[in-house]
Amino acid sequence: MSTAPAAVGNAPAQPLTGATLLLGTLSLSLATFMNVLDSSIANVSIPAIAGDLGVSPGQGTWVITSFGVANAISVPLTGWLTQRFGAVRVFTTSILLFVVSSLLCGLAPSLEMLVLCRVLQGLSAGPMIPLSQTLLLSSYPRAMAGVALALWGATTLVAPVVGPLLGGWITDNISWPWIFYINLPVGLLAAAITWSIYRRRETATRKLPIDTVGLSLLVLWVGCLQLMLDKGKELDWFASTQIVALGLVALVSFAVFLVWEFTDAHPVVDLRLFLGRNFGFGVLSLSIAYGLFFANVVLLPLWLQQWMGYTATSAGMALAPVGILAIMLTPLIGRKVGQWDPRWMATCAFAGFALVLWMRAQFTVQTDFFHIMLPTLIQGGATAFFFIPLTTLTLAGLPPERMPAAAGLSNFVRIMAGAMGTSIATTLWESRAAMHHAHLSEPLAMGRGPLAASLEAIKATGLSQEQALYQVNRLIDQQAFTRAADDIYLASSGVFLLLIGSVWLTHRPAAQRARTSP
Repeated sequence: MSTAPAAVGNAPAQPLTGATLLLGTLSLSLATFMNVLDSSIANVSIPAIAGDLGVSPGQGTWVITSFGVANAISVPLTGWLTQRFGAVRVFTTSILLFVVSSLLCGLAPSLEMLVLCRVLQGLSAGPMIPLSQTLLLSSYPRAMAGVALALWGATTLVAPVVGPLLGGWITDNISWPWIFYINLPVGLLAAAITWSIYRRRETATRKLPIDTVGLSLLVLWVGCLQLMLDKGKELDWFASTQIVALGLVALVSFAVFLVWEFTDAHPVVDLRLFLGRNFGFGVLSLSIAYGLFFANVVLLPLWLQQWMGYTATSAGMALAPVGILAIMLTPLIGRKVGQWDPRWMATCAFAGFALVLWMRAQFTVQTDFFHIMLPTLIQGGATAFFFIPLTTLTLAGLPPERMPAAAGLSNFVRIMAGAMGTSIATTLWESRAAMHHAHLSEPLAMGRGPLAASLEAIKATGLSQEQALYQVNRLIDQQAFTRAADDIYLASSGVFLLLIGSVWLTHRPAAQRARTSP
């Protein structure tokens, strides 16, 4: 698996200068910003999308998971596509396909069509992040590589701040399709500038074999597993023949995939990388942590909008502070990761995430905006200590020729973990809420006690018996879903503390370079 191979054959192109360098940096940054923005902008819009398309908010999360899974699947193809067609062609085509799929997402009349378009969007997004890094580094002198990566990294940090705010404002003041339509001018501008500057700097191409069997098996087991997770609750899990069939196909195809990839001469995924101690435990820590992180990022706005009465805009404001400390601390982490032990830095990240989630586990229906926003602010600091040190640990000790494959495989597992973590968290949330609802309802007896008093008080406002019962049920649901969210936050906090142990199973790198991850 390769994310961004270097130019093949001829000597690398000379760095850009002046206005051309500025425009090139702008176009690549715009494309990266658009890509990362789309992974967060939809989070606060899920209730609006679900309501407009006539589905449950749980089904609405398929809009997020489908994008993540498709994005992960396309990552292994990036290296082969780049060497076959050239980095500039692949990057520009990816942007244009992203723009087309964004337009189709906005026009989608049903959830099924929207998910299909999000899959296309995710597939086109896969090559954009690694190739934007490759083209950007080729635009700057080697001595300014750190500056180039800092500029690139700024877009990946600002986008998560802007995404919830912009998504919330658009949803409340215009309509949710515009969270996709805004990609059109940005993408077309980025594609036009990129092609005009970089088409004469195309990387050399050559024909290479592609592991079609391995890729097919990868798509099969990943797709079946994600479908099983997304539709499990709706179909009553393994009481459903469809879920059993999806599970069996996922299991068998995964087993065959493992055998094939270990024996094929040109595997689409180099699984032998997992035999390395740092890579194996590094990817384990990074992927589980990212799955927990992303799942809770999706869960918070759902709870705020469904049960706390927040608008999409106010939910976006509660999420936006995550980028403040991340933007401030990331440059420091990038400079110090070669001097400090990255295991201690990752430990700080996991301890920080555990604290944030423990604070959220104390949320009640009376929690005010400030106390909801405070953990999000702290989370930004933990995020700064998360990606760079863990990526450094994961790739430590690998020879240069295996770096692209290792980076690609690490990103594939991480993105997959994010999509699957979202599905698992939302399913557990509804399951725990049903349990809490039953427990809260058990002591209530119709016609006497607190229930009778509450019904009479509500009916005094002019509501009927049925309407009063609905209001009481809504209050019980509010408590149940809040307690269920607290359960998930508390469990996630505990898992983060356990993950600290896996970080210390890696070796400290002898010599390191700062690396970033989107």
